[in-house]
Amino acid sequence: MVHKVAVIGAGPCGLTSVKACLDEGMEPTCFESSDDMGGLWKFKEVSEPNRASIYRSLTINVWKEMMCYSDYPIPADYPNYMHHSKILKYFRMYADHFKLLQYIRFQTKVKSVKQRPDFSRTGQWDVVTETRDGYEENHIFDAIICCTGHFNYPNLPLKDFPGIETFEGKYFHSWDYKGPEDMHGKRVVVIGIGNSGGDIAVEGSRVAEQVYLSTRSGAWVIRQVSDNGLPVDRFNTRFVHIMFRLLPMRFLNWLGEKKLNSMYDHAMYGLKPKHRLFSQIPVINDDLPFRILSGSVIVKPNIKEISGSTVVFDDGSTAENVDLIVFATGYNYDFPYLPKNAIYKSGHRIGLYKHVFPPNLEQPTLAIVGFIHSDGAIMPQAEMQARFVTRVFKGDKKLPSNQAMIKAVENDTKKIAKNYVVSKLTPLQVDLVEYMDDLAKDIGVQPNLLWLFLTDFPLFKKVLWGPVTAYQYRLMGPGKWEGARKAIFTQYDRITVTISRVTYRYTL
Repeated sequence: MVHKVAVIGAGPCGLTSVKACLDEGMEPTCFESSDDMGGLWKFKEVSEPNRASIYRSLTINVWKEMMCYSDYPIPADYPNYMHHSKILKYFRMYADHFKLLQYIRFQTKVKSVKQRPDFSRTGQWDVVTETRDGYEENHIFDAIICCTGHFNYPNLPLKDFPGIETFEGKYFHSWDYKGPEDMHGKRVVVIGIGNSGGDIAVEGSRVAEQVYLSTRSGAWVIRQVSDNGLPVDRFNTRFVHIMFRLLPMRFLNWLGEKKLNSMYDHAMYGLKPKHRLFSQIPVINDDLPFRILSGSVIVKPNIKEISGSTVVFDDGSTAENVDLIVFATGYNYDFPYLPKNAIYKSGHRIGLYKHVFPPNLEQPTLAIVGFIHSDGAIMPQAEMQARFVTRVFKGDKKLPSNQAMIKAVENDTKKIAKNYVVSKLTPLQVDLVEYMDDLAKDIGVQPNLLWLFLTDFPLFKKVLWGPVTAYQYRLMGPGKWEGARKAIFTQYDRITVTISRVTYRYTL
């Protein structure tokens, strides 16, 4: 029987994992190597080795109603798209409300996690921690939840850029970027067109002499402010998800691409990617098209070579007198504290059953929460994972055999490779609604549409036609929250609180 659980990391995944343990009557101890909670969302002026890092101006690209935890809505007077400082305040409120702080040991690093000699019988783990003062301590835990994320180790592929050693200016990874101060009056090349690359190119273009945005494969770019001025996330509904199951993907890609190109022709802007719209998560950036249109950002193909201060692109064009290169080239991931035999490789990636459990262990007492990538925020997904994990730890949910789990992992790998453009840098790619529903079904909290249709038709309409917010997974089953129905009915009202001078009620 699992009782004592070690949670590694006090970011958004760690916080909700601590709460999930408490909800199931377990005793969590959360080890956080830094001096504060928040993980990625704790801004620091100087990036710290082996820790996630963000820039000063970062604002999340997910609507607040789609990023909050399921039983603790974000305050109505908080912006729809929140600056990192607001997100950290929300985490503090969440931790205070559910009294999580007393279970967190700050400035304590986990050095190693190893199976105990009797692991096959007990499932227990030996954990070695080290405080900031260098004091080591040995612990025994019944189970482990890893919540250390996948943005800790910058990928700086210098070998892929011939002549980089001759570059006369300065270069660094976006992990080190804090603001555009060093770009004033400079000529800048940003490599990579993910969300960070797009943000840095836009922000830098306001002060730089010229910014070049180099992309190997292009990207589909969508706006946060969508039709009727509503957050684009509002359209991620169950009805839309049902349509994705019924209609051919080729048609859906055509329809979505037509919609995006009606706003700005991606080919004309140099953005059109090689992949179809729904085979890779798009870039979310409202400002990038205008910066391209105004000439302050010039889109270029991949870099062929670098010679001194000249950057040569694949199409033969050049950028002269370049002062600064920013590598927005993604991240590697690692769990250095885990034993090698706890990691199962599937293809070139870590394979996890339900994207959570290593499928090769004798006992299901190790879980990795938050090691996924989707079209939604990590907070509600990590929360659902944590609820699933603790049900397994408690014994309320039994996992299949190792052989069955490995087969499921391999099938997932094939499915991901078929449906998405992936690389060795991509964590486990999932579809937000499909994945949340899959875990919710195992936990027993998936909304029953037929039951709602028969017993609460107004709520049925909100659940079917409204955005798939995490509140839906607190309507029934284990962990039911009495405030879930009200949260669903008022989620649109919270859009206008911070943007309208008059009371405005949006109707579905």
